[in-house]
Amino acid sequence: MKKKINLPINIVLLLLVIVWIFPIFWLILTAFRGEPGQFVSYIFPKEYTLENFKYLFRNNPDFPFLKWVQNTLIVSIASCILSTFITVSMAYVMSRLRFKFKNNYLKIALVLNMFPAFMSMIAVYYILKAINMTQTLTGLVLIYSSTAALTFYIAKGFFDTIPLSLDESAMIDGATKAQIFTKITLPMSKPIIVYTSLMAFMTPWMDFIFARVIMGDRVDKYTVAIGLFSMINKETAQQLYTKFAAGALIIAVPITILFIYLQKYYVEGITGGSVKG
Repeated sequence: MKKKINLPINIVLLLLVIVWIFPIFWLILTAFRGEPGQFVSYIFPKEYTLENFKYLFRNNPDFPFLKWVQNTLIVSIASCILSTFITVSMAYVMSRLRFKFKNNYLKIALVLNMFPAFMSMIAVYYILKAINMTQTLTGLVLIYSSTAALTFYIAKGFFDTIPLSLDESAMIDGATKAQIFTKITLPMSKPIIVYTSLMAFMTPWMDFIFARVIMGDRVDKYTVAIGLFSMINKETAQQLYTKFAAGALIIAVPITILFIYLQKYYVEGITGGSVKG
């Protein structure tokens, strides 16, 4: 009876796996396809080549792929450090400290998180323009880091699972709040720190809207998301589509490896951890 019940479930899961894997499989084939063109009537290439990858690593002034990767890496590392520091600090304060208007701030942050970030795009652009920080990597870092103060709810939920008795015992022994945070709370919060850092690091690699608005036509300041998209406009899509696929594959591989390596901490962080004894 169990086998009869499990069979339809296994078939459905197999179909879902195929649907999920097929785009990745198609991207890999397209990256190695020797025939140019955006649309072809077949899946498997008639000719395989590495020329698509070689094109990306050449010094092409119109499509400086390596420069885009460098820009994205700089923005990712900087915003990862700032966002993680802000998020973890905010989450700890909201979880552990008691102060006036705390509940009001939590409600306001919850409501603001319900609105899509791109609704503030125009306002953010003019603010950066007023301080002469458009078309700069620093401006992008500020954008990605400034939203961290509103995205602390998951981290706060994790800190809430750490018993207050640990803090009270440390305070009886003479520890300050700063010492409790750095010596007790942070070592126990490795999962949520890794999760927060991973999410902050991945955002610049995937974001297109904010980066496109801020960078405008500064090709040398593009991140990979804007740069790769610029390769498939109506004039160049036929010639560069396979190069675009190769670039997408190059970017996907290291991020995927990083994600798999940190998956254990990622799952623990997103589920809120467990009660600490």
